[in-house]
Amino acid sequence: MDKDILSLIEQKRGEFSKGQSRIARFIKESFDKAAFMTAARLGRTVGVSESTVVRFASELGFEGYPEMRRALQEMIRNRLTSVQRIEVAKIVMDTKETLTSILESDIEKIRMTMESVDRQKFNLAVTEILKARRIYIIGTRTSAALSVFMGFYFNLLFDNVTILQDSAASAVYEQILRISSDDVVIGISFPRYSKRTVKALRFSRDMGATVIGITDAETSPLAKIASINLFAKSDMVSFVDSLVGPLSLINALIVAVGTGTQEKLNNTFEELERIWDEYEVYEKAED
Repeated sequence: MDKDILSLIEQKRGEFSKGQSRIARFIKESFDKAAFMTAARLGRTVGVSESTVVRFASELGFEGYPEMRRALQEMIRNRLTSVQRIEVAKIVMDTKETLTSILESDIEKIRMTMESVDRQKFNLAVTEILKARRIYIIGTRTSAALSVFMGFYFNLLFDNVTILQDSAASAVYEQILRISSDDVVIGISFPRYSKRTVKALRFSRDMGATVIGITDAETSPLAKIASINLFAKSDMVSFVDSLVGPLSLINALIVAVGTGTQEKLNNTFEELERIWDEYEVYEKAED
């Protein structure tokens, strides 16, 4: 839909029934909580029936309540503070045991990621990485863990990988000062999006590099900069970011790129196994 829900509510407020007006008031005052409530839970909270909530969604022009809730979630995705996210988590988990709730949510994020990824763009990303003169990877804040994970394996496959360090802003530009159209920059960021990552990708694009964005949706600021977008579903689970979807996508990218360098991959790991054995890197099972 072209307008966000708050605009739609304001536009239609004179057409609501008393029950629908109560729903509208709650959403305007507590949209961060409403976005993660079921229709039944929202109805109980404001004192109306579940069917009234469903009709309210239709009144706003949505096909059903799930579509309205998704629209609310997209609207607030980058607005929630850590404190608000903790409050949201209480609603999302409701009466469920924490472990079950989080694992079920993570399973759902992997399923949604599988549905979101464009296979042609995924294959194009693999091709661009394989032919790149240099590969730069940037992910700051919680996404730094993802960039280090990707960089660790890419460094086993290539000798042209740079993980941009999450240090002073000027230092990032110094690391990509000589970037060119022969290079690939992989940017990783999820709500709340990192300004430093966005600015580094914009600079890289302006310098002619191929920019691959690993992010959550078309509405992400990375998606507007990258020439190749790979979408994975993250989530706002309390104050902790759920990274299982992005990590699974990155796993797939590493394996696909590794398959494209099969002979080099085999030689690399044969040499690594020799070194690991010689220098006793890993514990060995006793006979």
